[in-house]
Amino acid sequence: MTNLVTGATGTVGREIVRELLERGHAVRALTRDPAAADLPAGAEAVRGDLSDPDSLGAALKGVTALHLITFDGPYYTPLETGPRIVALAREAGVRRITVLHGGGPTPLEDAVRAGGVDWTVLVPVEFMANALEWADPVRTADEIAEPFTDRLSAMVHEGDIGAVAAVALTEDGHAGQQYVITGPEALTIRDKTDIIAAARGRAIRLVELSEEAAIARWRAAGHPQDVIDFLLSVYRDTPPEGRTVSGTVERVTGRPARTFAQWARDHADAFRAGGTT
Repeated sequence: MTNLVTGATGTVGREIVRELLERGHAVRALTRDPAAADLPAGAEAVRGDLSDPDSLGAALKGVTALHLITFDGPYYTPLETGPRIVALAREAGVRRITVLHGGGPTPLEDAVRAGGVDWTVLVPVEFMANALEWADPVRTADEIAEPFTDRLSAMVHEGDIGAVAAVALTEDGHAGQQYVITGPEALTIRDKTDIIAAARGRAIRLVELSEEAAIARWRAAGHPQDVIDFLLSVYRDTPPEGRTVSGTVERVTGRPARTFAQWARDHADAFRAGGTT
């Protein structure tokens, strides 16, 4: 039984590959450049592109479970190829599909839900790995600068997303489910700053940016207006699902969700002078 993981070199995809391998399952990882994929030992890297379904024939051969992402490219353009991908998966004998939710309705997720194959939609909230965006200013200036510093987030360890996906891909009982995946606690940016400081053994200043300063920074980083509008909406007033602990990780995997303190300890060197991400 082979599991095909698309988006395998991404933050979540790598964790799904790792979790499946640790559970003893065969893993095939889809990537545009297998030679540069740098995947865990035991994963079979295969060439393919979700924007070109005709490139997926060999990758799907013998696959019984498939993990899909809904976007393509650096600007997260929604994939329009969902119906063809799902049809090819069905023809190949795929019995289960998980799909990583893209933050709203997308053509690919719609195709998966209507495609006649058992599906599970994974809806993770903010990734703990997003905190690595602070690594450089923390290393160089002992500082984190963000707007809306009291906003709450039930952020989730990327490994726990991978664990939920691995269970849904390989075990019965998850068809037709939409799983909101969170960590075990809701934290403010102030809380996260203190946790990273404790993990690295050195204090960090938290600077609260005005909304105007945050917008200027996002524009300077090249974010288009629709991305800026999205960031403002979720940061100014985080939706309830983003700040409410769901308990999904423990219900699905049988073990508690990992804490941000655990994540910070594991990544403490990234926040220390001379460290790298």
